[in-house]
Amino acid sequence: MKPKNFYKTILLIVTSFFVFACQSENPVSQVDEFNSSNSSSIISEKVQAPGELSEQERDGLIYMRLEEKLARDVYITFGDLYSYTAFLNIQTSEQNHMDAMKRLIDKYNIEDPVTTDSVGVFSNPDFQQLYDQYITQGSVSLYDALLAGKAIEELDIADLENQLTFVDNQDIIRVYQNLLTGSQNHLAAFIKCLNSQITVGKVY
Repeated sequence: MKPKNFYKTILLIVTSFFVFACQSENPVSQVDEFNSSNSSSIISEKVQAPGELSEQERDGLIYMRLEEKLARDVYITFGDLYSYTAFLNIQTSEQNHMDAMKRLIDKYNIEDPVTTDSVGVFSNPDFQQLYDQYITQGSVSLYDALLAGKAIEELDIADLENQLTFVDNQDIIRVYQNLLTGSQNHLAAFIKCLNSQITVGKVY
């Protein structure tokens, strides 16, 4: 075998290994910190009566509820489009995140900004625009869809970190901290899958 062909063969084997690993392994951490069993207990502890919310906290709950729907809906759409493990697994986690935000919304007697559970439909025009942009980007290729997933998790992490700078209610803090850890795990998963898709020398 000529040296050039030999190196091509080795590269193909290594690339195939990483693609298989990303598809076969669960790309969400074994501790997604926010499964359906513990998400309800986090916000239904000893103090039953909700504390007073600042306007910032109230607006934050509304915003994060919509942002979790954005993530779920984009991953459902890409899961249907590509049948790719990362999107199929993480969309379930995002549904749990949505449910946790709904419990907080209900606890504090806030009108739910999610007026329909239909995938890709938002009453808020800003989130509708974001959804449309991510779907347009990710419909080009699987690689672009993974980039969109990475961008969503980076957005989610930045927004949660910002919320935690001014939230005082401990139940909201606990939920946001768990959402943050989940988003960090999802980001790591998307980066891993991106690295299995891209060419040599282009690593995130």
